[in-house]
Amino acid sequence: MKKRPTLVAGNWKMYKTPTQATELVRELKEKAKDLNGVRVVVCPPFSSICSVKKELGQGQIAIGAQNCHWDDEGAYTGEVSAKMLADSGCEYVIIGHSERRHLFRETDEIINMKLKQAFKEGLTPILCVGETWQEREAGNTERVLEEQIEKGLNGIQQEQISKTVVAYEPVWAIGSGKNATSEQARQAHQFIRKLINELYGAETAEQMLVIYGGSVNPENAKDLLQAEDVDGALVGGASLKCEQFLRIISAAKK
Repeated sequence: MKKRPTLVAGNWKMYKTPTQATELVRELKEKAKDLNGVRVVVCPPFSSICSVKKELGQGQIAIGAQNCHWDDEGAYTGEVSAKMLADSGCEYVIIGHSERRHLFRETDEIINMKLKQAFKEGLTPILCVGETWQEREAGNTERVLEEQIEKGLNGIQQEQISKTVVAYEPVWAIGSGKNATSEQARQAHQFIRKLINELYGAETAEQMLVIYGGSVNPENAKDLLQAEDVDGALVGGASLKCEQFLRIISAAKK
């Protein structure tokens, strides 16, 4: 079995002013001396991307954004394009986070357009998928994941599929203090990789990173990250505190 890299990404959501964001990454940069092969990404709010990039420079820690628009440019008040993100120093972009799906009514079709735009501008998309508690209780977890992945990746070129990062984020675990057990995470990740295998072939499925998100913290990180087919974590609240984030990064080291 091919060894895949490990990715740990911090989603800062609507937290941290540019000044606060700069202070956080300065501390992170100083203390994260040996990442031991772990890819680390921070995803600050749009307003902090440039200041964070200036502080990090060309170091080990990459920058991502939390969202992008599906068009190059236009009369879209309040939106930011993938082209703007790439020019600001971003390498990654989170697409389809459950908060975008549920609070802002983003459909799989919208998410698919954003994914294509991210690839067009050379960004690595982190495609978020996951079920609600009601869907899990009804036994529909796999059906939901299959639909979100098939529609999200529709029309994406074969060579781009393996470069997509899929983040399994059970909606019921995000910001709730609950998290999936390592066995629940393993089952979901195994299903996602099996689905990619069926749709795009074994080589693509083996190359694709599938990471877990949903109340990841220093206490549960090691158990979750050691589960089979879990290639890293998308971290929310714990990524806003340097020491907590560093402990999760440490847990991700093989």
